[in-house]
Amino acid sequence: MGSNQNFRELQWLLQIVKSESFNPQNISFYLSHQTSGCYQETENSININISKDNLSYFSNILSDLGTAKNIQSSLTNLEFHRVEWGLEQVVYLGILLQNSSNINHLGFRLNRFNKECLSELCEVLKRNRVIKEVLISESSIGPAGASLVASALRVNESLEELQIWEDSIGSKGAEELSKMIEVNSTLKLLTIFDSQPITAASLISAVLARNRAMEVHIWSGENGERNSKVVEFVPGNSTLRIYRLHLSGSERVACSLGWNSTVKSLDMTGVRLKSRWAKEFRWVLEQNRSLKEVRLSKTSLKDKGVVYVAAGLFKNQSLESLYLDGNWFGGVGVEHLLCPLSRFSALQYQANITLKSVTFGGGKAKIGRDGLASIIQMLTTNESVIKLGIYDDESLRADDFVKIFKSLERNATLRYLSLQGCKGVRGDVVLDTIMQTLQVNPWIEDIDLARTPLQNSGKADGIHQRLGQNGKTELETDTDLFKDMPLTEPQSCRVFFCGQEYAGKTALCNSISQNFSSKLPYIDHVRNLVNPVEQAVRASGMKIKTFREEGTKISMWNLGGQHDFCSLHDLMFPGHGSASFFLIISSLFRKPSNREPKTPAEIEEDLQYWLRFIVSNSRRALQQCMLPNVTIVLTHFDKINQPSQNLQLAVDSIQRVRDKFQGFIDFYPTVFTVDARSSASVSKLTHHVRKTSKTILQRVPRVYQLCNDLIQILSDWREENYNKLAMRWKEFDELCQVKVPPLRIRSRNDNKGKVEARRKAVAICLHHMGEVMYFDELGFLILDCEWFCSDVLGQLVKLDVRKQSTMENGFVSRKEVEKILRGSLQSQIPGMSSKVFENLEASDLVMMMLKLELCYEQNPSDTNSLLLIPSILDEGRGKPQRWQLSSADCVYAGRHLECDDSSHTFLTPGFFPRLQVHLHNKIMALRNQHGATYSLEKYLISININGVFIRVELGGQLAHYIDVLACSTKNLTETIRLTQQLIIPAIHSFCNGVTLTENIMRPECVQNLTPPRFRKTQHVSLQQLKQALLSVPAESMYDYQHTWDPVSDSGRPVLGPGFDLARDLLSDDDFREVLHRRYNDLYNLAVELDVPPDSNPDGADHTGNEPEIVDPSFAGIAKGVEQVLQRLKIIEQEIKDLKQEIQGLKYYEHRLLIELHRKVNYLVNYNIQVEERKVPNMFFFVRTENYSRRLVTNMISGMTALRLHMLCEFRGEMHVVEDQIGCEMMQVDNIAVKSLAPYMKKFMKLLTFALKIGAHLAAGMGEMIPDLSREVSHLTGSSLMYGAAGAIAAGAVGAAALQGAQRSRNRSMAAERSRNIQQDVKAAQQWVVDFLRDRRCSTGKDIAEKFGLWRVRYRDDGQIAWICRRHMAIRCNEIVEVPI
Repeated sequence: MGSNQNFRELQWLLQIVKSESFNPQNISFYLSHQTSGCYQETENSININISKDNLSYFSNILSDLGTAKNIQSSLTNLEFHRVEWGLEQVVYLGILLQNSSNINHLGFRLNRFNKECLSELCEVLKRNRVIKEVLISESSIGPAGASLVASALRVNESLEELQIWEDSIGSKGAEELSKMIEVNSTLKLLTIFDSQPITAASLISAVLARNRAMEVHIWSGENGERNSKVVEFVPGNSTLRIYRLHLSGSERVACSLGWNSTVKSLDMTGVRLKSRWAKEFRWVLEQNRSLKEVRLSKTSLKDKGVVYVAAGLFKNQSLESLYLDGNWFGGVGVEHLLCPLSRFSALQYQANITLKSVTFGGGKAKIGRDGLASIIQMLTTNESVIKLGIYDDESLRADDFVKIFKSLERNATLRYLSLQGCKGVRGDVVLDTIMQTLQVNPWIEDIDLARTPLQNSGKADGIHQRLGQNGKTELETDTDLFKDMPLTEPQSCRVFFCGQEYAGKTALCNSISQNFSSKLPYIDHVRNLVNPVEQAVRASGMKIKTFREEGTKISMWNLGGQHDFCSLHDLMFPGHGSASFFLIISSLFRKPSNREPKTPAEIEEDLQYWLRFIVSNSRRALQQCMLPNVTIVLTHFDKINQPSQNLQLAVDSIQRVRDKFQGFIDFYPTVFTVDARSSASVSKLTHHVRKTSKTILQRVPRVYQLCNDLIQILSDWREENYNKLAMRWKEFDELCQVKVPPLRIRSRNDNKGKVEARRKAVAICLHHMGEVMYFDELGFLILDCEWFCSDVLGQLVKLDVRKQSTMENGFVSRKEVEKILRGSLQSQIPGMSSKVFENLEASDLVMMMLKLELCYEQNPSDTNSLLLIPSILDEGRGKPQRWQLSSADCVYAGRHLECDDSSHTFLTPGFFPRLQVHLHNKIMALRNQHGATYSLEKYLISININGVFIRVELGGQLAHYIDVLACSTKNLTETIRLTQQLIIPAIHSFCNGVTLTENIMRPECVQNLTPPRFRKTQHVSLQQLKQALLSVPAESMYDYQHTWDPVSDSGRPVLGPGFDLARDLLSDDDFREVLHRRYNDLYNLAVELDVPPDSNPDGADHTGNEPEIVDPSFAGIAKGVEQVLQRLKIIEQEIKDLKQEIQGLKYYEHRLLIELHRKVNYLVNYNIQVEERKVPNMFFFVRTENYSRRLVTNMISGMTALRLHMLCEFRGEMHVVEDQIGCEMMQVDNIAVKSLAPYMKKFMKLLTFALKIGAHLAAGMGEMIPDLSREVSHLTGSSLMYGAAGAIAAGAVGAAALQGAQRSRNRSMAAERSRNIQQDVKAAQQWVVDFLRDRRCSTGKDIAEKFGLWRVRYRDDGQIAWICRRHMAIRCNEIVEVPI
């Protein structure tokens, strides 16, 4: 060490301390060394060694350090090893600590203090305001020293970490430290390593009782053990873990948890507990509001202890998970434990509704008959427990578990059931019962049968398969589901009164109603004056009048014409096949208070809006059984004294509109002109309504007879229930169960899912008939449609929170919205109150708005979150528009989505507000949204997600287009990909069947946010641009330009002429799609021209002696593919960017790829004699591992859980069939191995290479294909080495290419090593034929059902192939189906 240049004498240290050049951060003193000196480890760290002979240096050094100003500011860590302190030295240390402004860590290891020195050191700590960490290790401070340290920390307000290691502070020292914790709020970490675990109880109890956010770690070395943790508390995850503690200590910890709010998870697994502890813990459960999870597994609790725990659950309102497995309690304990989770009468409420998961059981637990009865009672009546676990039980028999699963048939809450290690889960009876329960109860997501006899015997696979099927089941309208429900002609028809404000809809509705219901003489000659109450407040919102005519119910729906209600009309529009027709009402005058007539253009505009609204909403039905029926009515005709030219012009404009919408609307030929207030004037219109209603009822599809019966049943139910306006879905279920036999669940074995589907189908049918309003999102049925449309939804969209509250960026608090709803839903007419609060609270209305996506929450996790309601937003069109990003490297992209038939359709007023809410909910639900921001204006959505700024703008006359503008510093592909994967699909899903065409906007318009009126012509159709690229030569595709026309405003230039390269308008995804289409076009051209495979139009050198028939041996296949692999390897090394990829579009490269397809097609079809191709040839096996599928390339006897799948064999486009069910193969036997192993090892590996390199061949394989480099190396008989070029293609291309080269060099050796693949494939195919025949899957119908493949013959060469449905549709002109 003396030779080391960094080792210096102590005298040198004393000299350099006094100089200003010495600024150490870390200083460590080591006393009792043999030699003295100092060693500078780094520039900022120094170790000082002092021998017994030079102890005087220690005091001198401490003294000099305390006066050196440069060291006082730089020193951060100070440690002392093996120091026996004297009072003078402690004083010097105190001066050093007092003068040091940045010291952070102070450590004492193997030090010795007398009482006087330790007391002085603690006085130093009291005064110090800098030190953050103190470490005392093996310094024998004992209980007295711990008391002194505690007294210092009661005053100290800076220390954050205290560690005492290998010192027996005893219970007295621990008590003093616990008292310190009660007053010290700055300590963040406490670590104690004591010889006895008794010290842990008082310390952790003080931390918990005072709710300190202090991390605690306590170890004990009792009985010679080391590193044995006693207690651990981590505030970061709010978890308290107790590993071992004596009984009195456990009771003390339990007492401290009563009012604690820092612990959410308590884990005492393995700690021996008794009933005295449980008695204290009962009080904890009753008082504590923060505990979410308690683990008391293997704690030796008996019946009495569990009774105390169960008693605490009655008042507990926070605990969600309770684990009591591995304990010693029996049936009495189980009975008490499950009591607060059960109901014992229909009128009783469940005591505890917060506990979601409970686990019990164990080898020493004796559940018995009482416990079994309690389990069954809980499962039958509980409505909150999601997870139930019974572990390692030996007392319950198989028939007991049969009873448990039977009780689950009526449970709709439980999602997870765990029976790990239960010995009674055995036998076919239990298995059959589980399968029957799963057929009835589709809500169970997982049943854990690990270590049960049923699982060990391998019989549980069917259970997991059934669970998977239940998870995939979706509600679909299955004709078989309703085959026993008779149909009949509907008995109710709706007439929708459509028109703008002041059109006279309400007066007309009243007059028609009078004609239907009144028989008074001369009534048709008397004007139907508005009654005084209605005259006081003008009609607003939707009104419904209903009357009956010869057994037919006719209801007139008066759609509110005010602008506020337009956004709700979509919700009221009749569904597919509904018996309804429309009266479009337009006034001949602008306002009823004057005689200023409307111009023909204004009347035409009124009609155009409603006709486009009807056509746009009618597109929602995929199959229109009949065109919407429309009658046009002109009101205020009584104000016209004599025929005028203006009236004739209006008639002509109406005719033009009718001609325009011919084929979209079924118009009644007569246009009615009426005085809406006169019953006499509307008598002909009344007759028309009556006659048209009967005609419509005869033409529309029939409805379930049950629906007509339910109309009366629901009416009776309302009378029996105080004329309730709405009924929750649960009440509807109960009504169906009692009153409607076809919708009744008859037994536990009945299919609840089917009955639920029938009930929903009937509710939807009643909704379409206009008898109720039912939205699956809401969870209840509206029985009074007028109340819901007018008093509820009508008030929601008219809320003016801006006048009654302070808004923050458009948001308003939920409580304030509820307050406003209570006020706004009260009738404005004195003496009349709204009916809404008879059944619904304001909170229910807010939830309704959220589920119908009429508003969204700022923070969904907060029950009092602010709400944003799009209907109250400002337009904001006068505000300056600019991007938040403005750097030079920004990329701008825009998509213009326009109605394909904008003259007849548009985006309805309800579309954009709901899109604003839907997009917000969708974006905020993304896992990778990384703090996305979302803001709204009336016709604008602004989004910032992952650094991409997006604007979604609604525009055009009557809103016939949407612009999606994007700006980011990322590349064009990443920018556009976000809009194409997130924004545009959401728009398409919300546009009610209206077709939107996608156009590319001029980037300059996006960059400058050019106003919409100037960018009408500044977009090009996406499909047209792709088609233009396909029409130019390959070498011109990369440099293709699209030219933009100039735009001017009153002669002032706004946008100049310009151009953009196609590659700057299209993303890489779009460009590659064009390239793939070019590949297909070239391929089809070669087929059309019948180009020989060996021809070379470029005149390049090419081997022309290749045989037309491919040698079916493995070596022959390798030879045929070798040139393709070599060429693809060259391309792989050359293609560096998109431009080089385009240069690779040469015909010779296509011919090589075509040659590969030709050879693979031969291998598919060469052996057509096997059963005359009655089954597909191209098959593969898949094994499921960790929720992913892997392609099986090697067949070994004993393999299980395999599924046989078939490829679509269409030539040149072989691919995996999506959603193919396949055929399960339980176990591989020796016969299967003998038949399939050669095929799997040779042919399937080569096929995998082809799938790896060919886009047409690899479709669908994805991640199923494993890394085959090892297999290839084994087959070629040599080591396989390839570099970076091969890594680009995931190893397969390079590996296969080298394999081909190896085959070329060693052709004779390869021929000797490989079998004739004809025999291998023939044997494998014959095995498949026999296998499918055994599985009763030998007919074309069976194969189509399991594999999605149909047998066809090519028209050109007559070969047989099995292809998928998609190819049958798009290639129908090339094939003819040949069914078996």
